[in-house]
Amino acid sequence: MSVEGDLVVPDAAQGLVMFAHGSGSSRHSPRNRYVAGALNEAGLATLLFDLLTPEEEADRANVFDIGLLAERLLERTREAREHPDAAGLPIGYFGASTGAAAALWAAAQPGNDIAAVVSRGGRPDLAGPRLAAVRAPTLLIVGGRDPIVIELNQEAQQRLRAENRLTVVPGATHLFEEPGALDAVADLARDWFVTHFAAPRPGRAPA
Repeated sequence: MSVEGDLVVPDAAQGLVMFAHGSGSSRHSPRNRYVAGALNEAGLATLLFDLLTPEEEADRANVFDIGLLAERLLERTREAREHPDAAGLPIGYFGASTGAAAALWAAAQPGNDIAAVVSRGGRPDLAGPRLAAVRAPTLLIVGGRDPIVIELNQEAQQRLRAENRLTVVPGATHLFEEPGALDAVADLARDWFVTHFAAPRPGRAPA
């Protein structure tokens, strides 16, 4: 795989979750790595990688260029599908902040068969023009003490036509730093991915 990243594939993995990091973050994000570890324990493969180079991140315009981030995610998705350790696995996206918008934008791309999307404290509103075209079941997770982002997620949810759910984690702020908040995110994400990785999808025969 040409992208620099961290791929973990447990034995008999049920699917692959690709992480799309938000602005100011990277594949070394302790929060996303914590969630990835929980998913690995549940038998899910994970890939953490960077959508931008350090030089590109220095230009703040790139950080909020959702189309660019989505195209990078699509490139990594194509590579993942050809990787010998991940070929044939259903793929899901886990996005945080602007990474959630990139994940939804990429999931809306024609021909990109994505089994499920999870957004943590995300900005799905930034994928506004593409939301109606998303076919993957989408879970939006927001902290109960993050009112502006709750409102933005509610607005985005109204534009989604695929199966979707908005779940608010009580007492959590934007980064889910409160005790137990990230555990709640990991549990919600695990259940969403496990359920939808196992479900037959249009154009795919049941396993």
